[in-house]
Amino acid sequence: MLKEGDKAPSFNLDSDAGKKVSLRDFGGKTLVLYFYPRDNTPGCTRQAQAFTASKAAIERAGGAIVGVSRDSLKSHASFREKCGLKITLLSDPDLAVHKAYGAWGEKTMYGKKVEGVLRTTFLVRDGKIVRVFPSVKVDGHADAVLAALTGAPAAKGASAAKRAPAKRAPAKRAPAERAPAKKAPAATRAAAPKRAPAAGRAPSKRSPKKGSSRE
Repeated sequence: MLKEGDKAPSFNLDSDAGKKVSLRDFGGKTLVLYFYPRDNTPGCTRQAQAFTASKAAIERAGGAIVGVSRDSLKSHASFREKCGLKITLLSDPDLAVHKAYGAWGEKTMYGKKVEGVLRTTFLVRDGKIVRVFPSVKVDGHADAVLAALTGAPAAKGASAAKRAPAKRAPAKRAPAERAPAKKAPAATRAAAPKRAPAAGRAPSKRSPKKGSSRE
C-alpha cells in the first residue's frame, strides 16, 4: 500500500455522471479518494451518506471527494438515486486503480483469509499522497477526514474511551420523621365510691332480768 509522500498513481475512470474523471482534474485541491467494497451494502452506504453530508464542509476546506469501487456504472447510478448521494463515484471493473493504490489484497472475513477490497482512503494533493487512512472504520470516518483537511481535532466517536463517571456527593439523609406523640387518653373519671349499704341495726339482745324467769 502507498504511504505518505509517495507519488499518487494517475487514473482515468468512468464516473456515474457519464464522463471520464482523472487525477489531473483536481489540481489545486486535496482529493479525498476512497476505495470501498460494494454499492448498496450497509457499511458502504453509511460511508457514502456520511461523505455526502460532509461534502460542503470538505469543499470549503479545499477538498473534493471521489469514491471508487469495481461496481458498474449502472450499479453506481442506482446507488446514488436510492441513497440520495451527492458525491462522484468511479467504476474500476478490472481493479487496476485499486491495485495501483494498494487497496486490493488479502484480508480476513468471517475468520478466513480472502482477497478483496481493502477499505482505504487517500488524501492526494499536488500529485502526492499526503495522508492514508488504512482499514477504515466507517462510523466517524468522514469527520476524521474533515479534521485532517482543516487541522482541527477529530470528534470523538462511540469508540472513544469512556469518561470516568462524575463523583456524586453523598445524598443527604432526610431527617427521620417522628411519629406524632400520642395523646394520653382523657383521664377517666374516677368511679364514685360505692356507698356501703346502710348498716342494719343488729337486733339488740336484752339480757333477762333477774328473777323474772318463771318456775
